[in-house]
Amino acid sequence: MRGDDRQQSSMFSYVAPEARVPKDHPLRAIRSMTDQVLRELSPQFGKIYSAVGRPSIPPEQLLRALLLQALYTVRSERLLMEELSYNLLFRWFVGLNMDEPVWDATVFSKNRERLLDGDIAQAFFDRVRQLAAASQLLSDEHFTVDGTLIEAWAGQKSFKKKGTPPSSPGGSSNPTVDFHGEKRTNATHASTTDPDARLYRKSRGSETKLGYLGHVLMENRNGLVMEAEVTIASGYAERDAAVTMIDAIPGENRITLGGDKAYDTRDFVADLRHLNVTPHVAQNTSKRSSAIDGRTTKHTGYAESQKKRKRVEEIFGWLKTVGLMRKTRHRGVRRVKWVFTFAAAVYNLVRIRNLRAEAAA
Repeated sequence: MRGDDRQQSSMFSYVAPEARVPKDHPLRAIRSMTDQVLRELSPQFGKIYSAVGRPSIPPEQLLRALLLQALYTVRSERLLMEELSYNLLFRWFVGLNMDEPVWDATVFSKNRERLLDGDIAQAFFDRVRQLAAASQLLSDEHFTVDGTLIEAWAGQKSFKKKGTPPSSPGGSSNPTVDFHGEKRTNATHASTTDPDARLYRKSRGSETKLGYLGHVLMENRNGLVMEAEVTIASGYAERDAAVTMIDAIPGENRITLGGDKAYDTRDFVADLRHLNVTPHVAQNTSKRSSAIDGRTTKHTGYAESQKKRKRVEEIFGWLKTVGLMRKTRHRGVRRVKWVFTFAAAVYNLVRIRNLRAEAAA
């Protein structure tokens, strides 16, 4: 018998959102870890909010919403607010009641800026890394470093000669620009949309784009991110960031650092040895001699580091395809770093959840 297509305009439900989420849903484990991190950050939240005035969006709910945006690749905060208005799973994760109104997208973005001022992304990342350390998931001896190009929220037409007067307000919003044959460099030109973005080519034969460089330091045991950094794009940025990130690793014992051929320079290798770090970078012997010789490459640990270092591409693959970092939606190196660091923390949460599930199976 065919059922009737009955529709009703209102509904009363006595089932809590918690009961609607399956017990084995992946978000349950991530929500539990996130709540633990947010409880530890509560004193830091208190320092960036006033004790008087109109209540703002709770920072805990704001960060949970941003975490969902990265997990589900929600392309804008306006669309995220739309999802929160009717998605019960999202409401449960963020902590909104069934009938609680959703925030305006502009108000949400304004409140996010306050977390930027408090450097909450780095604090969140550090607490997530501590969760991994407490579960004994981190290596304290073997690491890998790499960098990737993050495309800026600026077009090639915005890359103009420095000192060029702004376009007249009455002109076209998307004028035709012919810059073929013009020599454009970062020394003579700058983006009027995002002055921090730089024209950069990641590899020979690839397209030149306006962007930033994102860097990660990965531990080799389980492929978790130990440090995340964003810098102005330049030919020295990857190696400079690598030295800064590896220097932040605590301890006095000798450690190893893997990397691709871009890190095979004499200055970089010398800096690592000065920091008591054994350079396990790939040898670059293309029309030159490598800074790494047989004293390093003869050991089995070097070959193992070369195998493990390729896992860093999994991090960049997730950050770009899922975590919305292929093309940033923010301008300025400070904002881009905030979002990149937070996305790396979300990646670690997913990875920790999967590793714990594998261990329990």
